[in-house]
Amino acid sequence: MKYKSQKVAYWFFALSMLLLVLQITYGFIMGFARMGMDGLHEWIPFNTARSTHINLLVVWLLSGFMGAAYYIIPEESETELWSTKWAYVQLISLALVGVITIIGFHYNFWAVFGWEAIEGRKFLEIPRQLDWLVAGNVILFLVILLMTMIKGKKTTTTSLVLFGGLVAAALLYLPGMITFDSQVYDSFFRWWVVHLWVEGVWELIMGGMLAFLLIKLTGVDREVIEKWLYVVVGLTFLSGILGTGHHYYYIGVNNIWLIVGGIFSALEPLAFLAMALWAVNMYRKGEKKHPNKTAILWTLGSAIVSFLGAGVLGLAHTLPQTNLYTHGTLVTAMHGHLAFWGAYAMIVMAMIMYVLPNLTGRKLYDTGRSRAAFWLANLGMFSMTTAFGVAGVAQVYMERIMKVDFGQVQNQLQVHFLVLIIGATIFTIGITLYIIDFLKYGLPNDEALES
Repeated sequence: MKYKSQKVAYWFFALSMLLLVLQITYGFIMGFARMGMDGLHEWIPFNTARSTHINLLVVWLLSGFMGAAYYIIPEESETELWSTKWAYVQLISLALVGVITIIGFHYNFWAVFGWEAIEGRKFLEIPRQLDWLVAGNVILFLVILLMTMIKGKKTTTTSLVLFGGLVAAALLYLPGMITFDSQVYDSFFRWWVVHLWVEGVWELIMGGMLAFLLIKLTGVDREVIEKWLYVVVGLTFLSGILGTGHHYYYIGVNNIWLIVGGIFSALEPLAFLAMALWAVNMYRKGEKKHPNKTAILWTLGSAIVSFLGAGVLGLAHTLPQTNLYTHGTLVTAMHGHLAFWGAYAMIVMAMIMYVLPNLTGRKLYDTGRSRAAFWLANLGMFSMTTAFGVAGVAQVYMERIMKVDFGQVQNQLQVHFLVLIIGATIFTIGITLYIIDFLKYGLPNDEALES
């Protein structure tokens, strides 16, 4: 590492790993429940497990993005973080939100204080009081980054795109904090948060992280890589914003959004295809043979799998003629799992594998265990995606075409969740190996500082 304050990133990554383990645990609880093995229902009902699983996903990814920013911004700006003390305060408050949320989902203790969780608003279910804590946390995070960039020696396109994506993500959280009596208005602005995050501004964050990693790992000139970054940003804004319209048809807005959403949803894979081509092309052009093959594997994997999950599978079921049948079924879960994994989880994993040797001075990469972690995690995720896809198609046929009763359909789908559990087990083995690598690196130390 070049700057002592970059060590802050390690603790955000450590929080990410802890929350990822919890998310996987609740995924297994849900999987077994869908097979009829719901022995934990009295303590962890399915809706509680689902809310916890989904919200843990958001928080561990945000923690990973924050850790990446605390490493990238000082290096790109050529200066120490503005305040490591406030960065640790921000870390503690982020962890506090996670703890309160998980306990609250299980015990509803916040009702004692008159807080009210907003049931049914997937990803946005926490009480308004916690929303304000989240907002304060993110504002502090952005202030630290902004002050670091202001006092820095230079500003790069990579840092600006990353910071711009983080600012936009913070701003787009605000519509989800507005309360509406109308279900139509409420759902409309909820999609501003959910869709414009994952298929809009989070892509900018991914693009900034991908650019940084490609610069460091390939040796290709910064100007060339950052010109490609402009292309990615342009395609993201072209498709992501208006592509949100493919959700609007189901909540009572004007029918024009069915056309607009359908057209621009079809363009959304272009941004992810551009990322995949960009990453592979830059790697082939690179003259620098970086020894950290593990980080390279996760970086290229992220670009390629995100195109398959977010791009191809997204297009496969978001066009209006198809989405009319697949919306809200397990086909959506198929797309969601591979999209989140490829586009955001894998880029965080890539960043961690690049950063750890620099923070600790221990070069433990490119081992059999690190390669097995990558391939097993991806094999497991593709297996789960396949199980969701097959179950989803069966669900669509029985439930929405043959009009079979919902409960009967769920019983018929149980066998598919056995395959899902097998895939999840393979995935978990891969993640376990990854976390073993994380722990073996040990804590960051000042001896790793570059002279």
